[in-house]
Amino acid sequence: MGTCIVFVFFPILFYVLNYNFVLSNISREVIKKYVIDFNYYLAFYSIAVNLVYVTLMLLSYQNVKRQSRLWDLKNISMLFRKKMIPTISVIAPAYNEEKTIVESANSLLNLSYPEYELIIVNDGSEDETLNILIKTFDLVRVDYSYAADLSTAPILGIYKNPSLPKLVVIDKSNGGKADSLNAGINVSSKTYFCGIDADSLLEPDALLKLASLSLDESREIPAMGGNICPINGCTVDKGSISKVQIPKNPIARFQTIEYLRSFMAGRLGWEKISSLLIISGAFGLFRKERIVGIGGYLTERGKYKKDTVGEDMELVVRISRHMHEIKQSFKIRYSFNANCWTEVPEDLKSLKTQRYRWHRGLIDILYFHRKMLFNPRYGTTGLVSLPYFFIFEAIGPIIEVQGYIMVVLAGILGILNIEIALLLFITVILFGVIVSLTSLLIAEREQQYFSVSDIFKLIGFAIIENFGVRQLISLWRVGGQLSIVFGKGGWGQVKRKGQKNE
Repeated sequence: MGTCIVFVFFPILFYVLNYNFVLSNISREVIKKYVIDFNYYLAFYSIAVNLVYVTLMLLSYQNVKRQSRLWDLKNISMLFRKKMIPTISVIAPAYNEEKTIVESANSLLNLSYPEYELIIVNDGSEDETLNILIKTFDLVRVDYSYAADLSTAPILGIYKNPSLPKLVVIDKSNGGKADSLNAGINVSSKTYFCGIDADSLLEPDALLKLASLSLDESREIPAMGGNICPINGCTVDKGSISKVQIPKNPIARFQTIEYLRSFMAGRLGWEKISSLLIISGAFGLFRKERIVGIGGYLTERGKYKKDTVGEDMELVVRISRHMHEIKQSFKIRYSFNANCWTEVPEDLKSLKTQRYRWHRGLIDILYFHRKMLFNPRYGTTGLVSLPYFFIFEAIGPIIEVQGYIMVVLAGILGILNIEIALLLFITVILFGVIVSLTSLLIAEREQQYFSVSDIFKLIGFAIIENFGVRQLISLWRVGGQLSIVFGKGGWGQVKRKGQKNE
């Protein structure tokens, strides 16, 4: 219903504003005026969204400087003192991850952190994921007591090795990622848990940098998020990255720019104004008691009898909602230098599937938490961040796609004059390039991720992506929204190549 309203909103607005003109002119002239007006609508929309991006970039730059200064003040030996930073259970759901599971497990077992455990949850894999784990780490099935606070698919067995006390492997019936995380939460024994994708690699000090944010706040921190970087193109040696390079695959390179823009010019800015609502499912840290208290991740077996394909964002929104409702002061944090490296899709089909489900998840979350929208009871979350996601992220792609169609029509009808063309170029293309390049600058400010040659390649891709790539992704997002209207969708399957080993 909402999607249909967005599609007819501008024709209705045009009709109301140009009532006399519509009645007194032939259809061709009315169509021409509508096309011209819509081009201006698109330009004004682009100005609005880019003003938001510019504001977030300025806030992000300030945040990076502050976080960097505070990290430099921290002494590593101090962080390893008992009870200085919280204990953590790292939970890694795994479904058909036989290509990457050993490298990921080795990486997660060698983190620089004073007290943590690693819980790998085999979610009914149909490949050799469980057997590879058992064989590689010499695991045996054990009796293991835990509180089943959250309802999950049946746990079939728990495996350990006395020589590796930090490692716990759960074998369970398939229930999906959210269900696996809930199972891991049940078994976990630490204050916080860290949800991470099983095909991802954390830098050795990533968990330390992320958890150390708890020392910078007097308010409660129910959730923290880390930085996500594409691992495609990097060389992995025994569970750690030995050489950082940008992906060779062009599709993955475009995503590198996109990730930099999303994390460096987005989440850092939202965190600065206490309005962060997205913590990536690839690397997030949550206070266990708070998550159990709100019913864990959404599943059909859980408190709300509901699934979602956007469980990472939904959980953060629900935490924020709960904390506002109980009037508890809090802040959700994001670390710019706590890096998690994960594989991104390298083919268009997998990328399209991923974007469909991301957008479906966003729409589902906004509807489920619609009570918070424009509601002052929920502070900046209800008045700023959720309205932004509703206006610019949820319905924005529909406006963009309609605008691109109108630009093409203007060209066909011969009414795309220099003034309109220049305005659209500045607002849609030039601003997009500036935002992407500034995000790269912010990312490289405190630590150099890429070589000089790789930076120049990324600059080139930051420019090229504005000429077709971003438009294609907007089209896919509209497709994801339409799939909700027609009752289609699901997670789909994203191809994994596995990491490049030396």
